[in-house]
Amino acid sequence: MVNIAVLGYGTVGSGVVEVINTNQAIVNKRAGKEINVKYVLDLRDFPGDPVEKILVHDYDVIVTDPTVDIIVEVMGGVDPAYKFVKRALLMGKSVCTSNKELVAKHGAELIAIAEENNINFLFEAAVGGGIPIIRPLNTSLTADDITEITGILNGTTNYILTEMAEKGSAFEDVLKVAQEKGYAERNPEADIEGYDACRKIAILTSLVVGEQVNYEDIHTEGITKITKEDFKYAKALKASIKLLGTSKKIGDKFYSMVAPVMIGKNHPLINVNGVFNGIFVHGNVLDDVMFYGRGAGKLPTASAVVSDVVDAAKHLKDNIMTIWSEEEATLGDFAEFKNKFFVRMKDKGLDDDQMMDIKNAFGNVLYVKAPDVKDELAFITEPICESEFAERIKTLEDVYSVIRVDF
Repeated sequence: MVNIAVLGYGTVGSGVVEVINTNQAIVNKRAGKEINVKYVLDLRDFPGDPVEKILVHDYDVIVTDPTVDIIVEVMGGVDPAYKFVKRALLMGKSVCTSNKELVAKHGAELIAIAEENNINFLFEAAVGGGIPIIRPLNTSLTADDITEITGILNGTTNYILTEMAEKGSAFEDVLKVAQEKGYAERNPEADIEGYDACRKIAILTSLVVGEQVNYEDIHTEGITKITKEDFKYAKALKASIKLLGTSKKIGDKFYSMVAPVMIGKNHPLINVNGVFNGIFVHGNVLDDVMFYGRGAGKLPTASAVVSDVVDAAKHLKDNIMTIWSEEEATLGDFAEFKNKFFVRMKDKGLDDDQMMDIKNAFGNVLYVKAPDVKDELAFITEPICESEFAERIKTLEDVYSVIRVDF
């Protein structure tokens, strides 16, 4: 028997217990051992819930119990999760987590501790919820030089942008609906400002380069400035707008960012809609591969956590190597990263100077028209460095919107 303890009995924690109870026979068969939930840690009480028989409020009860082999951390946040996880690993207990903040900030350190103690720190559910992506990067794609990883990594923002595209709704109106449906938190800042996606692309990039990529070093923008007018132009171009987390290898460095991007009909992520996530990976031998599924939610995320529990149970006292050192990776200078840009601005009518200003700033551009949009001028630039674009756009007046373009 392998005893586990679950830290946190919220959405994911209760899902972990439910998955193990519902699929007990399958989980045991695949682990080759009986998986038993011995403890659940939470500050709250759950009267009437069967979990109250194994509920504890003191972490010391769990971490000092020599019969506990695996700890599942699904509390979220860095404090006290980091202290709890580090202590567990130092005491020889494997840890499985869905905590993207913890993994992004301390992943390399915790992996090193697990390796030193011949146990495991596993985090499949930290990126993409139920989508398997960590394990493929760590095992299945190791023969390739990965040159790009780009993903729709946040279901909340993808739902909002999909609704705006399909219904012509304003951002504020869709956000309210998303909160009512439970897709968005009461405080949605981490999602809509891109912070959640940033942590996830930092984790994926760290695994690809094998070194610590600090999420603070990644250029990050959210979706709060996207308007229904932007989608009218996207529709005219047979395109859509998605919040993408991307890392691309150019030369010997990776350039990373999180930002809204207008993508064309041939882009592999164009049909990833609603609360679904999609992750596109390009390797020099493999070529292109896609991972698609529910990126969040109680049971999909819990399923990924339990898959890690099964792996940890199969490899008790046997470390599964993860190449992610504590050495800090050096990303390419974002100012040098080249992109095409979609620009919307006020149309000054027959003012020839305006067209000349645009030409002087960006050379030849592709002008775009959209039905039902008046008194605006819109165009797409040729590829240009981020720093150059930032300087040249200052020469134009009354700019409404700027979105990067990938088609």
